[in-house]
Amino acid sequence: MIRTCILTDSTAHFSRPTFTGQDLVNIIPFQVALNGQVYTDGQNPALLKTLFQPGNPEQPTAQPPSPEAFNQAFVELGSRYREVVAILISSHLSQAVANAQSAAQSLKSPAAIHIIDSQTMAAGLGLLVQAAAEAAMRGATGSEITRLVRGLVRHIYASFCLPDLAYLERSGQIDPAQALVGEMLGIIPLYVMENGRLAHIQKMRSSRHLVDLLFEFAAEFEDLKYLALLQGQATFEQESRNLRERIMQNLRSTPIGEHTPSLALATILGPRAIGLIAMQNKPRYE
Repeated sequence: MIRTCILTDSTAHFSRPTFTGQDLVNIIPFQVALNGQVYTDGQNPALLKTLFQPGNPEQPTAQPPSPEAFNQAFVELGSRYREVVAILISSHLSQAVANAQSAAQSLKSPAAIHIIDSQTMAAGLGLLVQAAAEAAMRGATGSEITRLVRGLVRHIYASFCLPDLAYLERSGQIDPAQALVGEMLGIIPLYVMENGRLAHIQKMRSSRHLVDLLFEFAAEFEDLKYLALLQGQATFEQESRNLRERIMQNLRSTPIGEHTPSLALATILGPRAIGLIAMQNKPRYE
């Protein structure tokens, strides 16, 4: 009997449409609000184009699952499983982890709840969930899955070009002054994920520079399990094509997938985000 299930949020992207333990994975959605309307994240990917219109005075905002939503999910899953492992988007990008912890503290359920801050997002989060689901399918306990996932977190890396500074400011990633000055100067910044935070490392001079920097990031790793290209609206379509071609020509042994950010992730990173998420193969001696 399977005793443990996995809960994740709608910002997760999976490397394959089907994977081992998929039936054990449950998704709690973000909500996206615009002009008084609330949309459920993940239900209609086509909304990425229609909700993020240039010049629109109102911009979408992401709302993480509330403590009440997590409470409801934990109670429902707790009626079917002895343990629930929640693996969620980085706590530095969203309040989802904090809301899950709040729900777990007040929960009256026989199920054991394990909450993991993935320190990542998108395909990085999805890869962790897939590994957890496979372990759960093999009969691993919640504690064993938690140790596995926290070990894998150290092997996930990400680098992004994030030109939509106003979105970064609204999601709390940069302060208003940085966003204002950056927008005025037309700065195109490059970020990496460090301990779950977006850390600014460089300003890009041109679109050619963007391709060079992202390819250099991918080429740093010798043994990659998976490389994900994340691209929002088609502002950098040619750059994305050039980057994909360079990776396929030079890193032929690396599985690569392409992903479009969910609505909620687009409101956090900005709709024109482009970047790479890499997962190294975990050394056997760990």
